[in-house]
Amino acid sequence: MASDQAFVDFILDQLQPAGPVSARKMFGEYGLYWDDLLFALVCDNKLFVKPTAAGRAYLAPALVEAPPYPGAKPSLLIEEGLDDRAWLQQLVRLTVAELPPPKLKKNKAK
Repeated sequence: MASDQAFVDFILDQLQPAGPVSARKMFGEYGLYWDDLLFALVCDNKLFVKPTAAGRAYLAPALVEAPPYPGAKPSLLIEEGLDDRAWLQQLVRLTVAELPPPKLKKNKAK
C-alpha cells in the first residue's frame, strides 16, 4: 500500500523548520532527505528513521525497530510523537548528525 501524499506533507511540515528537508518519491513510497542525505523513509503511512546510536538513545525506552518493507534492514519506527514538532525535529537533527555524507555519484564513461 502506497503512502498518502497528505501524510508525507504532514511529516514535511513538522520537520521543515528543522532544516532543508524534502521528500522524493521512491518505488511508490517516499524518501526523506536533509539536503542530499537520505535519513528516513515513509512507507505505508509510517515514518522509518535510519538507526543511529543517538537516535536509539533519544527514543529509549520506547524504541521500536522494524523494516520499512520486506527484506529491508530495520529502521526506527516512529509512531508516537509525530504531533510533537520539537521532539521530531530533535530526533532528525540527532540522526542526520551521525549519518555519513552521501556518496558522490560517479559519471559513467561514454
